[in-house]
Amino acid sequence: MMRVLITMLSMLIALPLWAGETLVAAGQGTLATAIAGATAGDVLVLQPGLHLGPVVIDRPLTLTGNHDAIIDGQGKGTVVSIDASDVTLSNLTVTGSGRNSENTDAGIKILRKADRAVIENNRVLGNLHGVDVHGGHDAQVRGNTIEGTQQRRMNDRGNGIYVWNSPGTVIEGNSVRWGRDGIFSNTSRKGTYRNNLFRDLRFAVHYMYTNDSEVSGNVSIGNHLGYAIMFSNRVVIKNNLSLSDISHGVMLNFANNADVSGNLVRGGADRCTFIYNAHKNLIYNNRFEGCTIGIHFTAGSERNVLTGNAFVGNQTQVKYVGTRDIEWSFEGRGNYWSDHASFDLGGDGIADSAFRPNDLMDHILWSQPAAALLTGAPTVQLIRWAQSSFPATLPGGVVDSAPLMVAPAVIVPNEYLALEADAATRRKESTLDDFDINDLTSH
Repeated sequence: MMRVLITMLSMLIALPLWAGETLVAAGQGTLATAIAGATAGDVLVLQPGLHLGPVVIDRPLTLTGNHDAIIDGQGKGTVVSIDASDVTLSNLTVTGSGRNSENTDAGIKILRKADRAVIENNRVLGNLHGVDVHGGHDAQVRGNTIEGTQQRRMNDRGNGIYVWNSPGTVIEGNSVRWGRDGIFSNTSRKGTYRNNLFRDLRFAVHYMYTNDSEVSGNVSIGNHLGYAIMFSNRVVIKNNLSLSDISHGVMLNFANNADVSGNLVRGGADRCTFIYNAHKNLIYNNRFEGCTIGIHFTAGSERNVLTGNAFVGNQTQVKYVGTRDIEWSFEGRGNYWSDHASFDLGGDGIADSAFRPNDLMDHILWSQPAAALLTGAPTVQLIRWAQSSFPATLPGGVVDSAPLMVAPAVIVPNEYLALEADAATRRKESTLDDFDINDLTSH
């Protein structure tokens, strides 16, 4: 019997203590006092009202409540700094950061070695940066509503979510509006950024030196640029929507070995896609619709594969200035071109004739825009007829040897259609006078 009692007592001693739950009243200094008095693993439940900050969480805690519990930084630095691993911040409102860009003032900042932070279902409103994942590994930022500042110059604003050197970050199911970039990911890797909604921003997703990561299932509506993947390798960009974005839908700039698939860009962007000095990328099953240029492809880009894409109703389907032919089909499957009049006598879904989206006159117009005045002249029409009848006279450029007869469809959920229509109306009044989207060095 004594042995049994000793064994039972030992088991009880080995069990972890239940975390304490503490109610925190609103007021000046009450939250900081509660954090200082808490034990690792405690849960602090913030009561409705103003909890004046800034505060630093320096031990593993959970801060929760409801959106009527507001942590207000009073315009001083970062509102909530997380400086310990295994911290959770949920169901709160965070506002009132400072405006110091050099210090990256933010609503919530996850510092170096503050690993496995969870930022969930919060309202992060009116801060310079919303959530700054600044060195902590394996953070999860999910289900938050993040609304930034609305200074007239977008470059004076902060980012909705800023990720710096924070491998394993998961950003999922957030709604980000206003500010500068929805997600700015810089010098990081192995991140997953999926199923977020981005509105009224400069870039929806902006990558710089971010490798081995994924951008999937996101929706960009009415931004200046949708998805800018720059100086990054082995990125998966799949099943995203770019609706009524102004300048570009998808940009690959010095981006290599990317997988770009299942994306939809539509709604009048200057370029649906811009491929700039990007190599060995697989671009397939995307739909590029209603842009000024469907895809602008620079001569410095090599060994890319394009197959199964749809180019629908773009004013210029392809802009490629080069002297050699580039094949845009793969293993007998090319792309769909809405302006390719052809037949499929074999019934295999592949057009019977190859397609060249550009001719000599296109090259002349790109280099000498004033020549557009001659577009309707009989001589120009004769040149175009001659090239179509005698393909050997065509200049170098894109050739699709196996065009598709049917365009792949990408469905837009009903919940985004009204937002797309509103953005299409408002984009007519938008300007890009605070930055040059084509100055790639300024990004």
